[in-house]
Amino acid sequence: MIKQAVSGLAIQTDAYMEKSLRAIKEDTSAEKKAEILINNALENIDESEPNWTYVASRIYLQELYRKAAKNRGYEAEQAYGDFLELVQVLTETGIYTPALLEKYTADEIHYLGNQLEQERDLLFDYLGIYTLATRYLATDHEKNTYELPQERWMIIAMHLMQDEAKDKRLALVEEAYWALSNLYMTVATPTMNNAGKTHGQLSSCFIDTVDDSLQSIYDSNTDIAKLSKNGGGIGVYMGKVRARGSSIKGFKGMSSGVVPWIKQLNNTAVSVDQLGTRKGAIAIYLDIWHRDIEPFLDLKLNNGDDRMRAHDIFTGVCLPDYFMEQVEKRGDWHLFDPHEVRQVMGFSLEDFYDETNGAGQWREKYEACIAEEALSRKVVPAIDIMKRILKSQLESGTPFMFYRDEVNRKNSNPHNGMIYCSNLCTEITQNQSPTQFLEEFIEQEQTIVKKYKTGDYVVCNLSSINLGRAVPAGVLDRLIHIQVRMLDNVIDINTLPIMQAQLTNQKYRAIGLGTFGWHHLLALENIHWESEEAVTYANQLYEQIAYLTIKNSMELSKEKGSYPAFTGSKWESGAYFSDKGYTDEKWTELKQDVQANGIRNAYLMAVAPNSTTSMIAGSTASIDPIFKPFYNEEKKDFKIPTTAPELNHRTYDVYRRSAYIVDQRWSVKQNAARQKHIDQSISFNFYVPNTIRASVLLDLHLQAWKGGLKTTYYVRSTSNDVEACEWCES
Repeated sequence: MIKQAVSGLAIQTDAYMEKSLRAIKEDTSAEKKAEILINNALENIDESEPNWTYVASRIYLQELYRKAAKNRGYEAEQAYGDFLELVQVLTETGIYTPALLEKYTADEIHYLGNQLEQERDLLFDYLGIYTLATRYLATDHEKNTYELPQERWMIIAMHLMQDEAKDKRLALVEEAYWALSNLYMTVATPTMNNAGKTHGQLSSCFIDTVDDSLQSIYDSNTDIAKLSKNGGGIGVYMGKVRARGSSIKGFKGMSSGVVPWIKQLNNTAVSVDQLGTRKGAIAIYLDIWHRDIEPFLDLKLNNGDDRMRAHDIFTGVCLPDYFMEQVEKRGDWHLFDPHEVRQVMGFSLEDFYDETNGAGQWREKYEACIAEEALSRKVVPAIDIMKRILKSQLESGTPFMFYRDEVNRKNSNPHNGMIYCSNLCTEITQNQSPTQFLEEFIEQEQTIVKKYKTGDYVVCNLSSINLGRAVPAGVLDRLIHIQVRMLDNVIDINTLPIMQAQLTNQKYRAIGLGTFGWHHLLALENIHWESEEAVTYANQLYEQIAYLTIKNSMELSKEKGSYPAFTGSKWESGAYFSDKGYTDEKWTELKQDVQANGIRNAYLMAVAPNSTTSMIAGSTASIDPIFKPFYNEEKKDFKIPTTAPELNHRTYDVYRRSAYIVDQRWSVKQNAARQKHIDQSISFNFYVPNTIRASVLLDLHLQAWKGGLKTTYYVRSTSNDVEACEWCES
């Protein structure tokens, strides 16, 4: 076992062999032997010996093969058994969806089984194979091992391509399998887990817009509970709900504001969990001008009145340019009740944005509210509200920042609505609107019918490029060609638990093609994080990814038609391309192609956090720097020693400047460069010591806003026992 595990790896095994053989007795079970060998291999991992992770991975794989062979009834020497038989058995036991056997013939499944490439299992490091096997591989109802890694990739490919034309379907399945099995890309966690199975919810996140009515608040709570049960992360915009002290049916001072409703959602997140595996995940967004913004910013603090706290939800603030300007000027800020604004002014302030930097409808409407004496308000220094934001961020990591004017200026579908907030991970920006209750009536006997006018209930369908593998291999063109199709097919195959999400999904056909492995790629290219070279590279690479994504969505539109809301969009007018400054010959030609042929997907690119899927693919998360060159990856059920990917004497110097060490201003510059090419947004974390001065953190936020970032995610702070953080001292 050991000789097989170290084959091709430059590793000295004498001490490892001796220690392992001392612990293994004649009567030691096969499972226990593997556990001893794996643990001893993991103990040897450090910055100078990173390849021990592959020794542990290969031993773990041998044990997986042994268990699968035993449970499926074939000789262990084969490693992989009969693929068709696997599909039949897991379909009969209710694990796989019957669609696999209905859509594909036995000969086709047998053929695809022969295309499995067992040697690609060797691409996994230990953290990757352990994560895949314990969370995603299909088992029977008793959690016995059945499905193996290459079979999971093939099942995902088959599931996503099941409705393609039969004359090219097998070729498309093989191409999707090629992309997945080489770890050039990953699909979102729900797709990774549920594709091919009976519970086929494949989308990652949803965004709901709550209207200012009891009906809407409770309907939203019910919908959110359904989504949470099925494994979705949810963003909720509460900015339309009236503030504390607002009137109800003309009776003044009756409203209790947004906090009680947020606490109700907090209870939903806790009580409606995802099959016991984790709590529901809900992010609530509120406008910075909302009169309840101060108690909202205190929701996650650990001190104060616990009746005014909601510790299990996440918070986000929607920030107009005007507020950031007032923070810089140390000016006053006026807080209003959205319900009262609607009554007195005849408009909803949240329905506008500034069309240009420094000018636009939103600030005109806001200044009109300030001038209107009939409106009640609270006036506070803008910097005081920002201080509360910074305090909460350093204590809890939240609120997330959502720069609403920039988001809406860059919206590719402004003809169809507004974007009020983002999702749980801050990378999705799509049109939103509340679903409206119309009427309730009795139809025939004993049948009550409720009628609704559906709003835009945002759905995000995600998949990410592994930059650390795909770029060096030179496969971006081929990869994105199949990846866009895979994402588009998710929309039609998906089974969503609420109707308005299904309708919105079909209306916009939105996808979120993202990336991970940025630090991995910089290390391979020997480009230092804190350099203009890294910023330039981000700009060039993400322009290339944007071009290929748009081009392939356009090509798909030729074949299958453009999304239903295409007419009137910036895609149709060509404004999308001029807004981005895409004027060279290549882009001009693509612009004309999109105008002539349409585009399949209204929204295309979004960079998600990718923490789990990047672990499976053996790369670095999202666009983040690594935590440390060598560290222990800790989750609820494991602690695994891990090194940066492909760590060696050539890459170490780039990895040495890790998350809490790098100057975050360079991270902002990189993201400003890539944001220009991403039509949605980026899950972008700040990594700061908990001793950071408020003025320094404020400067980072101002830099992000001025740089054109649409959102920022967590402020991740740590104790001051890390290396000296030079940029904080500058």
